[in-house]
Amino acid sequence: MDYILLLIGFVCLVKGADFFVSGSSAIARHFNIPAFIIGLTIVAFGTSMPEAAVSVTAAIKGANGIAVGNVLGSNMFNLLVVLGASAIIKACPVSKSTLRFEFPLSIVAAAIVLLFCMGNSSNMLILSRMDGVVLLCVFVFFIAMTLHTVLMSNDANLPSQMPAPGSEENAHKEISLPKGVILSIIGIAGIIIGGDVTVDSATNIALHFGIDETLIGLTIVAMGTSLPELVTSVVAALKDETDIAVGNVIGSNIFNLLFVLGLSVTIHPISVTMFSVYDAIILIAVSLIAMIPMIRNRAFTRMWGIFFLIMYAAYLVYIIMRTM
Repeated sequence: MDYILLLIGFVCLVKGADFFVSGSSAIARHFNIPAFIIGLTIVAFGTSMPEAAVSVTAAIKGANGIAVGNVLGSNMFNLLVVLGASAIIKACPVSKSTLRFEFPLSIVAAAIVLLFCMGNSSNMLILSRMDGVVLLCVFVFFIAMTLHTVLMSNDANLPSQMPAPGSEENAHKEISLPKGVILSIIGIAGIIIGGDVTVDSATNIALHFGIDETLIGLTIVAMGTSLPELVTSVVAALKDETDIAVGNVIGSNIFNLLFVLGLSVTIHPISVTMFSVYDAIILIAVSLIAMIPMIRNRAFTRMWGIFFLIMYAAYLVYIIMRTM
């Protein structure tokens, strides 16, 4: 039965992502909002709902390792696998806004979490409720700045919202605003349900084969809750909506660190292990590496996509070896 549910979960993710990308793109064009902004906010928030559900529930239940590990592991998966796979499908250009604000903010957010983990004066590494409030305040700042960008922009620095010649321009024009909203709602429902079913069934399958639960949390849970980001960005890349693909990854990482972890810690303080500290350091290091193609090429190319996947494989080997 778990295998059937796993298949159903993947189907819900794929079709949900397809509907959501089409609907959100139509909404963006109707209001002349750059597709990147839609990917950075609405799409990113929607695909981050599984992480929010898992981490908040884990915090309430006191499952600290899952709450923190899910966020850090999901961000690593988003950056290396989701963005890497999207870049392999189609080169993903990076806007000046991304290079100057959104991506640096994701690095700053990871650095803040790292400082909070290590800044406690006691012998325990802990994220307190005050730390959570600070993260949520930074998240509000991010949303405010993004809305300000939308209001001020028909800015040439942002990716154009108009389709390229030969793209799916005619198809987008056929989607009305009400239909776009309905498609987006159906899509996000499919994404959330599909992610939940996939994680549960994959976890049951892993437990059936006697795989360690800690390793399951570091891999299957983190990967499973990031499946919506993976499917959404890959579908967006296939549809030539690379703005949404990139915005989804960066926006999801910001949402995870500031909103998901911030809300979880505000609900219940979370003690963390040194492994989480190491993961935060690795996330920052990988993010800095990802800045190289952004600065040099203003795009994530196929070769960088392959390199990202190799880095994630090396990271998987590391977390598997440290839990044995």
